[in-house]
Amino acid sequence: MTAALSPPRTLETSAGAGEVYDQGAQVTSWSPAGADPVLYVSTDLRLAAGRSIRAGVPVCWPWFGPGRAAGTEPLHGFVRTTMWDLVEQTQGAEEATVTYRLTSDAATSPHWAHRYTLELRASVGRALEVSLTTTNTGDEGFDYEEALHAYLVVGDVHAARIEGLDGKPFFDKVTGTERVQVGDLVFTGETDAVFRTSDQVTLHDPALGRRLVVSTLGARNIVVWNPWDAKAKEVPDIGDDDWERFVCIEAANAFENAVALAPGESHTTTYRLEVQPL
Repeated sequence: MTAALSPPRTLETSAGAGEVYDQGAQVTSWSPAGADPVLYVSTDLRLAAGRSIRAGVPVCWPWFGPGRAAGTEPLHGFVRTTMWDLVEQTQGAEEATVTYRLTSDAATSPHWAHRYTLELRASVGRALEVSLTTTNTGDEGFDYEEALHAYLVVGDVHAARIEGLDGKPFFDKVTGTERVQVGDLVFTGETDAVFRTSDQVTLHDPALGRRLVVSTLGARNIVVWNPWDAKAKEVPDIGDDDWERFVCIEAANAFENAVALAPGESHTTTYRLEVQPL
């Protein structure tokens, strides 16, 4: 029998509020004061210990997707279904912050033989900011992939568009081809694109009358994903028609942009999200 998952921690300020689970150190909700929810939560959410949470900002580490080596599992790594240690929580008038830690003594995998410490810091208020720091605590160098896999609410994916990707090269995982984006990215079918850029992008959402501005630091890839209708039906914890109401815009270091760390070195990747009216 699968164990129940403990309730999330609630972060509330005058400027905004959110929730975060100890499992995966995963932020699952955030709304600026007076605004609609910004992070998607599946209508068929399945909360259980050891099961990935289809909501908010899952942490993918130390590999992205199926990884670069055949037989690597689970998808997107092992830390998103692991309990992290809360090491600090601070509360201000307009910003609340949590800091979590995970080490190789607490979680590892047959596919990962290296010693590490991860630290995730999440701040909620007028903006949402999530930072993931990886430190090599072993005696040998390693390289890893990662993603802060943010699920963003849209009113209607058919009307949404992403500005800031024009002219950027990307790998199209749907077709398995290298391409270059022309104009704004619009959604007309399954989208799974790994862009070679870290520039700021803006998700225009006329159905909800807002723009979501995504900026990153320490990431060399922006990943955009929407499963569309057929692929969504293959995913058991995406609710009926949910695919029309979310877009993933992720900060990542994937494929040839995997991060290499010598012993004692650290790397931080940060994802920042702000809401603006159209």
